[in-house]
Amino acid sequence: MRRDKMTETATAETPPAITANEVSLLRGQRKVVDNISLKVKRGETLVLIGPNGAGKTSLLRLLLKIERPSLGAVRHAEGVTVGYMPQNLERPARLPMTAERFLALYAPRGVSSGARREELERAGVRGATQIAGLSGGEWRKLLLARALLRRPAVLALDEPDQHLDLAGRAAFYRHLDSLRREGGYGVVLVSHALSLVMARADHILCLNGHLCCSGSPAEVARDPAYLALFGEHLSDDLMPWPHRHNHAH
Repeated sequence: MRRDKMTETATAETPPAITANEVSLLRGQRKVVDNISLKVKRGETLVLIGPNGAGKTSLLRLLLKIERPSLGAVRHAEGVTVGYMPQNLERPARLPMTAERFLALYAPRGVSSGARREELERAGVRGATQIAGLSGGEWRKLLLARALLRRPAVLALDEPDQHLDLAGRAAFYRHLDSLRREGGYGVVLVSHALSLVMARADHILCLNGHLCCSGSPAEVARDPAYLALFGEHLSDDLMPWPHRHNHAH
């Protein structure tokens, strides 16, 4: 019992993997991101939502230190690595390249062939398959495998479900759920598939250049700022799916 309490205390005191303090990003005279603070924690999923042009991808790039904020600061905890799955990374479909060769080309230095094969197996993709022959869902899982080769503490995913149908999206997010449970990753995610990702979110930030509202899915769904952006008819997409205990533990 005492060991459990000590473990809980240590977990509670674990610093956030990524912290953003009052960050802004200016492009010319326009503020693309305006004074946003947030924390990305290990084992939790943070979802960024908002209309097109709201600054979601720009904020994600700031969190990854791909871009520097015009104001404010982004800090990564010591030893934190991030696996990034960018938006619109198209496959080189005309090149004769296998899935295993693709991972070998983009793997960080020092990653063994055994580690690459392990990620391919977890993704359910055969290494000998030509990438031109992969389905849309298999291609997205291969890109996720590429991000995981960094052995990250945080997975940053920018619209990872792009170009997938509803069944493909559901399968991808089930795969991501399994990986998160296994690896304890923090996840920061941009997606428009509200009905799929919100039930999986621990925390949501609703953006429109600035921070409109934040909180749990249920809190954001009832927030007037969210309703003003998306309308009441979409609020049900943000509500967590109910779980009824019709079984005994």
